[in-house]
Amino acid sequence: MTTSSIASPDVDAEHEQNKTPVSFLGPFCTYSHQATLLAFPDTSKWVLEPTSTIKEVFDRVQSGAAPYGVVPFENSTHGVVTFTLDGLADRAGEYPDICVCGEIYLDVHHFLLGRRPPSSSPESEQRSSGRGGEENPKGVPLASLSHIRRVYSHPQAFGQTARFQAKYLQPLGIEFIDVSSTSRAAQLAAADPKGESAAIASELAGREAGLDVLARWVEDREDNTTRFFVIRRKETTEGGYPPPEEEGKRYKSLVSFTVPHRQPGALANVLDCFRRRELNLTSINSLPSLVAPFQYLFFVEFEGGREDDHEGRISGVLEDLEKVAERWRWLGSWRRKR
Repeated sequence: MTTSSIASPDVDAEHEQNKTPVSFLGPFCTYSHQATLLAFPDTSKWVLEPTSTIKEVFDRVQSGAAPYGVVPFENSTHGVVTFTLDGLADRAGEYPDICVCGEIYLDVHHFLLGRRPPSSSPESEQRSSGRGGEENPKGVPLASLSHIRRVYSHPQAFGQTARFQAKYLQPLGIEFIDVSSTSRAAQLAAADPKGESAAIASELAGREAGLDVLARWVEDREDNTTRFFVIRRKETTEGGYPPPEEEGKRYKSLVSFTVPHRQPGALANVLDCFRRRELNLTSINSLPSLVAPFQYLFFVEFEGGREDDHEGRISGVLEDLEKVAERWRWLGSWRRKR
């Protein structure tokens, strides 16, 4: 008898244990899952572990249970993801060791998914499935929606598809129900035995749930893009992330700070530090500091990083921050994708 080449369950389990875990906002088939696959595509090296909340991603990375995590940071049409900003703010002192070490851009295309009404013609089924050689219309229902009573989705997805809702769904008196993820939305729609539920989610989520495409590309803008951050503990070097092929790319950095909120020009004084050092700001966000009422914690993202600070501009601006900011925190550098 020849020895089988198929690994035993014990060998498979041992192989999984040797992989480096990466946490992401689950479940599988969400946009966060797709972004995580872009950042960590080698399934022989990484094991992707879904969580139920963004906070849980931060918790697992801070504890060391997962050396890396992937969280959505901002959408090009719907703005910053507050839960991620809250984790980076760390106003309760839960995540002192976490920093940003990478970014991923994901083009986000939303689909209305559900069950086609029994009256759908074969021609409409061909159009919706891509068969029949006709161009698939975008942002237009591919079948009657009169049987739909409710639509599930994540609040961000609802926010990114407002025009489609106003034109095709709201006139029908459809109920809109927020859920934890677009993948969960597809699961709930699939579980409706009457076929009266639909979901706004990715095509992948609909395929996995066995749903029909009722409308494709229903987002308000075709350039709808979400940016994700890869986070880690500051000392983490496991797994070789980012990959070597990213070497040589330019960097971005992120800092947070508060200012004396009753002092005129306090924020302008901080921002002027970056101007004097000729550092280009790429985004500014804020949250209440929770230190004093109506005092804010600011987040400034800018071009450049400590890793390529050959002219000393980064170290110089950090010295300047010490003088004009009330308190500040370095939140990491990473190789920019765009």
